[in-house]
Amino acid sequence: MLKIIVCIKQVPMVSELPWDSRTGTLKRNLAEGIMDPASRRALEAALQIKESRPAHICAIAMGPAMAEEILHQAQALGADEGVLLTDRRMAGADTFLTSHILAKFIRQECKEFYLVLCGSQTSDSETAQVGPQLAEELNIPAITYANHVEIKDQTIEVQRQVDDFFEIFNMDLPGLVTIDLGAYKPRYLALEGVETAFEKPCIRQINAEQLGLDASFNALKDSPTRIVDVYSPTAQKENRVMKGAVKKLVDQLFDEYGKVISSAMGKDLKTHEHDEA
Repeated sequence: MLKIIVCIKQVPMVSELPWDSRTGTLKRNLAEGIMDPASRRALEAALQIKESRPAHICAIAMGPAMAEEILHQAQALGADEGVLLTDRRMAGADTFLTSHILAKFIRQECKEFYLVLCGSQTSDSETAQVGPQLAEELNIPAITYANHVEIKDQTIEVQRQVDDFFEIFNMDLPGLVTIDLGAYKPRYLALEGVETAFEKPCIRQINAEQLGLDASFNALKDSPTRIVDVYSPTAQKENRVMKGAVKKLVDQLFDEYGKVISSAMGKDLKTHEHDEA
């Protein structure tokens, strides 16, 4: 039976949340959490593989206790088990330590895994780093931004669209694939699945001690990434009123802004020249 691991993440429902200027982290408790959209698509890819052949899906999330909600959701959709890596000492981990902790659990508890699926990037940070970093930690090959995967014996065929190119890869397994946000439309959550997920939950919580992390480990302090400043970009606009005869204004407009207009339209624009009689 194929052992498929799906890494999922709980993210804030709103696009903007206040940051803690002291720690450089989001104040996630101020908004309702949802399963990250790209993670949901990675889960959908795993579910479709399971429909085509015998497979066991383990959904893994890392976060606070409230992140267990998305593991119940994953189980309701069809995952066989869920694992929440949660501990105050793991809070505030950057992508480097997040991938390190995930890899530590996988090596410890899922030694015979066949495939790891992740979302291409999460909506709260969009770094797209955890998937490739996790593959590096596990010392397995990886392919990113896949829009279709198909298991073939001990290999996987992966299709993806990059710029104007359609690419097809074959990769030996075990391996890791990140699923593009535009692929694998998630299925609806059936009531029957919800009842099963809450009546017979199969979810474990693992803390730092159980993972064998050093007693002095503190993800917020030990993360090599340092956030210097967080701000929202603002657009600067300038309004200008031009008065006068139409022809004169058109000529003046092209004289002053012709290069900007040409660049925006992708072609050279010239004012009309009239031959003198």
